[in-house]
Amino acid sequence: MRAAFLAVNGAVIAFLLTPVAIVLFFAVNPEPFIAFPPTGVSFRWFEKFLTSRDFMAAFGLSLVLGAATVAIAGTLGTAAALAIARGGLPGRRTLTAIFLSPIVLPAILTGFALFQLAMVLGLGRTVWILLAGHCVIAVPYVLRTVLAVLAHSDPALEEAARGLGATPAVAFREVTLPLIRPGVIAGALFAFIVSFDQFPVSLFLVSPGNETLPIAMFNYLRFDSDGTIAAASTVSILLAVLLVLGIERTIGLQEYARL
Repeated sequence: MRAAFLAVNGAVIAFLLTPVAIVLFFAVNPEPFIAFPPTGVSFRWFEKFLTSRDFMAAFGLSLVLGAATVAIAGTLGTAAALAIARGGLPGRRTLTAIFLSPIVLPAILTGFALFQLAMVLGLGRTVWILLAGHCVIAVPYVLRTVLAVLAHSDPALEEAARGLGATPAVAFREVTLPLIRPGVIAGALFAFIVSFDQFPVSLFLVSPGNETLPIAMFNYLRFDSDGTIAAASTVSILLAVLLVLGIERTIGLQEYARL
């Protein structure tokens, strides 16, 4: 039984990691096409990616959008979670469903709806509209993780702090915020990854000259398919791995897995 369990888990892990391995092989393969086994090891595609003005501009914009999304979505998602869990609002289940709806709906429909809204309001496709679209997609992830933490925290601790004379601001800073810190950090991780890798929403909202990295990669593939795309994908994978390692250093993966 144990052997069968290990075999199934090994097969699932291999299925998930094989595409990543293919991308890594392609990124260091000197040939401009997929070949296995690789004919050698070369970093020419990484050099081409890092020296490309278009790719670097798109990479920088994705980083800025990701950081801004973390700040905005993290604040809004945390505030919404506190209001739903501690505010005693009527229709809390309905509010939760509304906030989580961007996860349920296909992202391409969300992107199209935001594009239509921007056109109707005469706002056009600007970086600010793109940031708003990323925040709409990212807020539910922050909300869900913070709600999960609040569901397992004792509100009596916050009430005790208020009873001992702490102001609402002090009680939030000294009691509530430390309690929800794992959820906020995990939500921020999700928000950044969702923003950085967001394709469907960005496809509708980007403007010429303000392309995110996924859109720049998509446009590049329309005319070429060499290892530069694999190098860009490898950079994105490494960035995600670094974020996971950051979670391990701050709250630990065991605590993160409980959310």
